[in-house]
Amino acid sequence: METEGGITVRQALELPGLRGGLPEVLTCADRLDRTVRWVHAGEAPNIPALLKGGELLLTTGLGLGTRPAEQRAFIRRLADRGIAALVVELGPRFGRLPSAIVEAARTAGLPLVQLHREVPFVAVTEEIHTEIVNGHYALLRRAEEVHRRCTQAVLGGGGVPQVLGILADFAGNPVFLETPDGRLLFAAGPGSGPAGAGPLQVWEGLRGARAARAAPPAGAVLVEVPGGGPGTGSVRARLVLLAVSGSLLTVHRMAAERAAGILAVVLMQARQEEELAARGRGDFLTDLAEGRIAPGDAPAQAGVLGFRPGGDLLLPVVMRLAPESAPSGSWALLARAVAEELAGVGAPVLVGVRPVEGRVPLLLALRPGTTRTALADRVAAALRAGADRAGLERPGDRTPSAVVVGDAGGWEAAGAGLRHAAEAATAAHGLGDRPWWDARRLDIDLLLWRLRDQPDLASFVERSVGPLLAHDRTARPALLPTLEAYLAHAGRKAEAARELHLNRQTLYNRLARIGELLGTDLDDPQSVLALSLALRARRHTG
Repeated sequence: METEGGITVRQALELPGLRGGLPEVLTCADRLDRTVRWVHAGEAPNIPALLKGGELLLTTGLGLGTRPAEQRAFIRRLADRGIAALVVELGPRFGRLPSAIVEAARTAGLPLVQLHREVPFVAVTEEIHTEIVNGHYALLRRAEEVHRRCTQAVLGGGGVPQVLGILADFAGNPVFLETPDGRLLFAAGPGSGPAGAGPLQVWEGLRGARAARAAPPAGAVLVEVPGGGPGTGSVRARLVLLAVSGSLLTVHRMAAERAAGILAVVLMQARQEEELAARGRGDFLTDLAEGRIAPGDAPAQAGVLGFRPGGDLLLPVVMRLAPESAPSGSWALLARAVAEELAGVGAPVLVGVRPVEGRVPLLLALRPGTTRTALADRVAAALRAGADRAGLERPGDRTPSAVVVGDAGGWEAAGAGLRHAAEAATAAHGLGDRPWWDARRLDIDLLLWRLRDQPDLASFVERSVGPLLAHDRTARPALLPTLEAYLAHAGRKAEAARELHLNRQTLYNRLARIGELLGTDLDDPQSVLALSLALRARRHTG
């Protein structure tokens, strides 16, 4: 019987040390297959408090007490500590064990053994401890053999499926690799190698139906696969061994812990390769945008990267992440997540990453029958979902990410479209939170953003709206929101009043006060244009 690196009570009694004492089992002979974790010898009345469980206790009985009530209480405390067995050497203290001790042990389910001959407890302890250490060493050797086989498989070009297959064969049970939130990544069953119908059915029945944070099925082994980083990256995945064909033992956990270290390296390498590929696609799209790749050469180079749109129009899109986005996020995961989110679009897509600029450029094929707006909605949602999954965007970011969609066209227009969208995405920061921006509607903001460091632009803002800003710093109600709503609705006072939840007379009074402060006529088109430009410029110079 598997003893989990130790020996059983039965095996201990058969060793020369105890066998020479002529052992007699008085109670619970059916429980002699209990594992002996350690051996302890002692005579103190308080010895139960010193035990941790799994011990084989050797004693001459001096600490068991003289009265039956004391003896029964002593036996109950030993049983409560979960010791493996009690061995009492007969002699000066007991010629034969009292019935109170025997009945208490039988009631508590504690194996009780009496020795009819004196034995050296030191020799017995040394003998059993040697067997325990040898048993643990044997477990280590078995687990290390699994580690060696997994290492050879990886060095021979294998990956996660091969490692899981070796572990499943060793454990004789299905093995799964899941994400920290409980999504299945890989599965293997004993003798099956990579995932087949068997382990997947087991997953659905025993693991998949449970919530990710729910307790695992009874007897399962869970081992974390480290990610090599702090915070959200500290756990990359989780190994799950389910007890289907037989029990999972200590040696199986030991082997799983060693396999987890190998899987961490495999996954780290895969992520690095994936990020390099994503950066390579980002470099191609950036080179195309900056004119380093001729339009005539672009289709062939894109084809090497797996992007073959045929004769469809190309839609350039750029996402600019917030400057304070989480630095511990995964750009490789972002690229993969966006591609997965867009898989349902049914059109070729090329997603790249530019971590230094905090930018995600991509090209999509605009298939006939698909409108630019509908595709832009899907792409923007996919980009934001991908950034969230990759840990690169947080709800508390002061400045939300900006997604900008350019004009659709052929390869001749794709580079210019990507460049325009990238520049506009930079200018779009601070303009508010929208699902996506049309690059064509950001041209004025782009121009003002390019002039943001010019002193003349700051002077223009101060001349145009400075008195109003000064008023709002010291007086209430603030009047800037009223001016912004009025300009946003192109001077339509009724619509501005509805947005501000004001009656018309209150709005008229506030507009009159704004006109007085700025010394301008809000009904004059030139004045309205100047104020609109000044408020837009303020977003980039403030």
